[in-house]
Parts: sequence; structure tokens; C-alpha cells
Amino acid sequence: MDDQNLTEYERRRLENVRRNNEMLSSLKLQSAAAALSAEAKRLRVELKSYKVSPKKKPKTESPIVIRRSLRTRGLPPDFSSENGLKDDFESKAPISPSLPEGPLSIPDRVLLDKILGVSKQSQLKNSGWCSGDDEVHEKKKLNCLIKKESRGMVKSSVDLGSMTLNAESIARIMPCRIMNLRFFPCTDSTMIVAGDGSGHIGFWDVDCEAERDGIFLYQPHEHPVSGILIQEFSQSKIFTSCYGGSIRLMDAGKEVFDQIYSSESAIFSLSQRPDNVSSLYFGEGNGGLNLWDTRAKKNPSSSWTLHGYRISTIDFNINNPNIMATSSSDRYACIWDLRKIDSDKPETLKTVRHKKAVHSAYFSPTGSSLATTSVDNKVGLLGGANFEDLYMTYHENHTCRWISFFRAIWGWDDSYLFIGNMKRGVDVISTACRRTVMTLQSVHMSAVPWRFSAHPYKVGMLAGATAGGQIYLWKPC
Repeated sequence: MDDQNLTEYERRRLENVRRNNEMLSSLKLQSAAAALSAEAKRLRVELKSYKVSPKKKPKTESPIVIRRSLRTRGLPPDFSSENGLKDDFESKAPISPSLPEGPLSIPDRVLLDKILGVSKQSQLKNSGWCSGDDEVHEKKKLNCLIKKESRGMVKSSVDLGSMTLNAESIARIMPCRIMNLRFFPCTDSTMIVAGDGSGHIGFWDVDCEAERDGIFLYQPHEHPVSGILIQEFSQSKIFTSCYGGSIRLMDAGKEVFDQIYSSESAIFSLSQRPDNVSSLYFGEGNGGLNLWDTRAKKNPSSSWTLHGYRISTIDFNINNPNIMATSSSDRYACIWDLRKIDSDKPETLKTVRHKKAVHSAYFSPTGSSLATTSVDNKVGLLGGANFEDLYMTYHENHTCRWISFFRAIWGWDDSYLFIGNMKRGVDVISTACRRTVMTLQSVHMSAVPWRFSAHPYKVGMLAGATAGGQIYLWKPC
């Protein structure tokens, strides 16, 4: 462009531009910028060309197991887990070292003397050596010893309104949740034996006033206790079983817990005929029932497969010991005649079907009725001349993860059933009204009672166990 045609302002601007360019050239900024740009481009190319790959994880030696449901595998449903994956096996107790298979000594002389004294007193009464109008013969049925009281349509031997729970009648005797508990069948003393989810066996001498509070704790098992038996006419011998497949005999005379039976399969229930103290019946594995003579000390003399899944309870009719009731996780409760059980194909006398697993089936004190408890929120009542009458009454039987299933037990006659509820109470079901007529509650109850035992000779005395190892003892006023 001709400078003559430019204005004075434009000529001065061009002069400033030339002067600035000369200054930048003297500083060599352009060459430095070009070199920096070329270096940056080179680095981008190198990073792109030599990309680092992530390290591959080494292959695991064990194959990955893909979980599939029973339905997709074409298998029938497992009714034992239909209420979730919780089970009586769950326990937060610490794992104890392995126990020896041989006898375990009992060091507490106080407890041994107490049990031997109770056993001797019971034997004296049963032999007829005691006399006096105030003495009670333990062989007599409880219904002959108690006075019936009428409550409307229901005739009962117990006044429900008189049953109370005091702070002094509560004791924590075990570290884990109690699976089973039993009263000693005696009239002069009140003693309770219980088993928990870690294999402990605990004793509570309620009448004891010593500093120790009458509580004694041992661990003869390594797994949850599934059954406790006290021989009525020899109370110094107590049988206990566990899910680990072992049965131990506590012999107070020998001062030991002796292992008398061991199996690789779990033992879920334990019972004994009232007319034969030498034979044990126990549910082993999936639906198996074994008969074992304690005198033979060999393998079970008889075995039957009665159910498809584990047998939760075994009970015998007091009027006819050949009649037996079983409950199972296969949804059935069955009545059997032991004289007619065939080893190849056993046939039931009566079958009660629930929609879900059945966790208990107990005969009434007179033997004329049967009560079943199921996860389907029903308590079954079976009666009649040949147990032909069946009625299902509603009861909320669902529990939380840390509480096992409820089991309804009979009281002291055929009038009432006692079963726990999730509101920290004890529901009383009337067999005449076929519904819950009352709930035993107390401000002293801080946990849910879910296992119960009624004292066989003290009407109105009811023990309830919790998942925290506590026992609540209800007594009549």
C-alpha cells in the first residue's frame, strides 16, 4: 500500500508494529514457541503409540459356581427353607475347641448332690415308701390331682389370671439362644435344664438362695442342642442331643457327660416312650427315625424313613405309647402306630398337611388331641375318637432372623395351648373356643419368649426361654 495515501494515524500504527516485531525477533520467542509445540506433538505421538495395558488377573484355581434355583434345575421345592435362609444352626457364639468323644467330668459337687437328692426323693415316692395325706404319688395322672375350674365354655385346671411374672423369677443362664428346656419332673423342687445354640447345657435351681443363684453351665456339645430327656423315675440320668450328630448321657452318679452315640448326620429331635426308659427315638438326617437301645450300645436297632425332610419333634401318646406323632419340614405332621410301621413303606394312621413347614406336633396330657404348629401361621387341633376332627386356628408364627420358630405346647390339661408372640407375650389358645383368649404379659419381659415348658406337677408354673439365654418363670399367685 502507498504510504502517501495513509493517514498520519495509520503510518504511526505500522511503525509500532514493525518496532514490536523487531523486539520479538531479538527475544527469539517465536522459535522457542515452535520448539515447544514440536516437543508436545512428539510426546502425544509416543503416548498414543505405546499405550500401557492393564495387568491381567491370574485365573483362579477353583471354578466359579453359578447359583441356580431348584425350579430351573427341575427339582422339587425345599420346604425347610421356605421362610428364608434362617435356621436353628445360626448362632453368634464363639467357636470352642473340639470336645473329646469320651466322658466329660462334672466338677460341681453342689449340682450333683442336688440332682441325686431329687432323684432319690422321686424314687422313694414312686416306690410307695412315703406316706401321709399331703404326699402326692408322681405316677398318678395330673388330671386326677387337680381341681377343675369352669371359665364359661372352657373347663380348666389353671386360673390364667393368677399366673404372674416377678423380677425374681427371671434368670439369664446361658450365653446363646435357648433351643430346648425342661422342668425336672418332681414335686419338692423346681429345677430347669436348658440347651442353647452353641452346645451349652445349663441348670437353674430356682429354689436356691446361695450367692451363685443356683445356675450351673457346661458345654458337652459343639453344636446346637436339639433335644433334652429327663427320665422321670431316674432323674439322675439326662440325655441330650445336638445337630452335630451326637447323644450324651449326663450321669450324676458317675459325675460325667458320656457320649453314647455319634453319627455323621445331624440329630434334630429326641424322645422316649413313657413305658420304656431303655429305648431312645431320635430324628436323624432327612426324614429318618432311629430306635436305639441304650443297653446294647451298638447301632440303632431299627430305622425308618418317615418324612422327606428333617423331623422336628417326636411325641408319644400317654394312654397308648405305641402311638407316635412326628412333625417335619416337609409340611406334614403324622400319627404312627409303632406296631404297624413297615421298614420298606411306612403307613400313617393320620396325616395333617400344612402349607409350610411344621415345627411341632404334641399330644395333649390326656392323649385325646394333637396340636401342630406351622410357619403358615396356623395352629392345628386334631381330635375325635380316631383323630378325625381337624381345625386350623390362626396365629402369627413368623419370626425375625434371630428367633427360631414358635412351638405351641399344652398346659396341664386339654384346655389351653401356650405359644409365644413377637410382642413379648405368651398367647393362650383355648381348644374349646378355638382361638386366642388371653395373652400373658409383664413389664419385666424384655425379649420374645419362643420355647416353653410347663411344670408337670405344679399347675400354673410355666417357663419361657428367649434368644438371649434368659428364662421367664410364670407362677400362680
